[in-house]
Amino acid sequence: MALAITDEQEQLAAAVTSFAARHAPIDKTRASFDSIAAGELPSWWEDLTAYGFHAVHLPQSVGGQGGTMTDLGCVVEAAAAALLPGPLLSTTIASAVADLADDSKSALIAELAAGATAVVVLPDHSNVRAVRDGDAWRLDGTSAPTLGIVAAQRILLAAHTDGTVRWFVLAADGAGLSITRPRGTDLSTDVGILTLTAYAVPASAELTGISVERAHCTAVALTACASAGTVRRCAEAATDYIRTREQFGQPVGAFQALQHKAAVLFVNSELASAAAWDAIRACGDSVEQQRLAAGAAALTAVAAGPDLVLDALLMYGAVGYTWEHDTHLYWRRATSLAASIGSITQWARQSGELLLTEKRSTALNLGDVESEFRASVAATLDQARTLRNAHASDDDRAPGLAWGDQRDLLAEYGLVAPHLPPPWGIGASSLQQVIITEEFDKRPDVQRPSLGIAEWILPTILSHGTDAQRQRFAEPMLRGTERWCQLFSEPGAGSDLASLSTRARKVDGGWLINGHKIWTSLADRAQFGALLARTDPDAPKHRGISYFLIDMTSPGLTVEPIRQASGHQDFNEVFFSDVFVPDDMLVGKPGDGWNLAVATMAVERTAIGNYVNIDRSAALRHVARQDGLDRDAALQALGEIEAYTAAIRALVLRETLRLAQGQAAGPTSSIAKYAMVMLLRRASTATLRLTGETPLLEESEPAVIGPYLDMPSELIGGGTAEIQLTVIASMILGLPRK
Repeated sequence: MALAITDEQEQLAAAVTSFAARHAPIDKTRASFDSIAAGELPSWWEDLTAYGFHAVHLPQSVGGQGGTMTDLGCVVEAAAAALLPGPLLSTTIASAVADLADDSKSALIAELAAGATAVVVLPDHSNVRAVRDGDAWRLDGTSAPTLGIVAAQRILLAAHTDGTVRWFVLAADGAGLSITRPRGTDLSTDVGILTLTAYAVPASAELTGISVERAHCTAVALTACASAGTVRRCAEAATDYIRTREQFGQPVGAFQALQHKAAVLFVNSELASAAAWDAIRACGDSVEQQRLAAGAAALTAVAAGPDLVLDALLMYGAVGYTWEHDTHLYWRRATSLAASIGSITQWARQSGELLLTEKRSTALNLGDVESEFRASVAATLDQARTLRNAHASDDDRAPGLAWGDQRDLLAEYGLVAPHLPPPWGIGASSLQQVIITEEFDKRPDVQRPSLGIAEWILPTILSHGTDAQRQRFAEPMLRGTERWCQLFSEPGAGSDLASLSTRARKVDGGWLINGHKIWTSLADRAQFGALLARTDPDAPKHRGISYFLIDMTSPGLTVEPIRQASGHQDFNEVFFSDVFVPDDMLVGKPGDGWNLAVATMAVERTAIGNYVNIDRSAALRHVARQDGLDRDAALQALGEIEAYTAAIRALVLRETLRLAQGQAAGPTSSIAKYAMVMLLRRASTATLRLTGETPLLEESEPAVIGPYLDMPSELIGGGTAEIQLTVIASMILGLPRK
């Protein structure tokens, strides 16, 4: 999915793509490598600036389009996906950084809006020093290799003075200024090294008011957009290739190994886009929030780019490595983009330091949108603050299972499951659900309720159950007074529900159930369960299954807890020996079970994706706060883990915004499920590596080995990672099946 999420942004990105196809197809770019390296402007630059693509974010008063930084990110992402050559990225970074200045920026901004090319040299990327020379300044020093500097007509340079940084606008010529042109890695963009020797600039050339931190973050955000576009294009092209390329008499995309490679690449491409989007939207946030978002984008979108494009290249086999194949041009670009932001280790370390006291916000700053609705929710939650739940949750990992007066009030006002239709919820739109979440976040003393496993079952009862079933079960579920379990998996049919062998035989007034279920969460504590059983053994696999609601105290039903490696007993085996289920506990009609189960699992996988809100970095923070040899490594690991976490959150947030605009649901739930698996593995590996002897003990503060030993239940729950990759490959990417 591209960066654009609104209709206007999609149209803008499409216009950029169309422009690149007309003016700069890759064969023409190949023919102009020498002129690109020499900094010659493309013949179409004037046309590009006439459309205003480069200035979409600048104020209309200076010749810009009056758009947002996110609009500019969409332009940069689309241009990178098309391998549009030349100085667009460097010029847009320069104008965005210059726009941070105070009134001293006006002349430069007007020049850039009119089509002048430019580049930024950040303070970390040069050793240039500025010394006063009367009323002017004298500059001496060199820059690091810088993308776009050869083609730049204006150079926005951060020079070091005594303990401070000053920003100057330089004309790219004059005595004492030279630019050398080494052979660059990225063949679609020039690279050069600036040298200044007693270069004189007047005082009027100084720009004031630019925050160094914001300048760094802005440059990284736009670079991340370019990297995300580069990765996206390569992932799409490689997937298209294996979809049609044949070997051994069938498309290579039918082989599971390649399907899974394509699915993993797709997931990481989507996370890169989400991280880049979050970084560019954070340009209007506080400095701390912008730094967190930029750090996540640097690690998830920019630093990851070269390996992701390499993964795409390898999907072509040897042909992808040839000079004639276009993918290596994108590989070169991704590598150059990653190098252009400086030390990735430093970005991880700085993010880790900030994460000791800050957390990336997912607030959308909606302003006065739905103000009456927000006020109503706020009033209800304020009332709830005066109440308490008498019954705490018996699971520390799920505090939302608590029940009592506070929860009763929230259930009465439809805020336990607000997305459900009245009278169970309030039929909240996606936007209203965001508002509800924000209002709960403002009141940590109001426990947001959880339905637990009933979250996956209640929608099925409401949509397909009888009036009596809805009346009997909905309210206790919402008030939290009845626990539920889900009786789907069997020893011979884990994720393959079509192979169920538990039977339901019709008798007078109901059904007799015989069989064996396994891996049933909370069956030992649940009052009721949702059961799949085969009611027609002669029907095709998917058609002979029915969906029942069952009383877990029924005669003939036996629950045997399964003790896990951690010693916990979260799962159970459940045995059925002539267990009677009355007719009024059948949901839908006999044989409807498969379709109802598919709907239930779709909700389940979405809910599991929400586990990203659970803190996975507590132990890493503890190590990072202590003086010691591992502190620096812990800071880096914390930055990396939380960057990945932030990308998943941004992915979900983007989907929420899309739904709020009336767009169809995308593949976010499947992506989030697999991404969560990767997050858990990364977090656990880093934690074990950096907590020394602590994993020798089952109990510690903060907990280390307990969450680690419980991890398999999260990795497997809702379908294994391999199953999720197969779903992504076949259902989302459309790769052929054998």
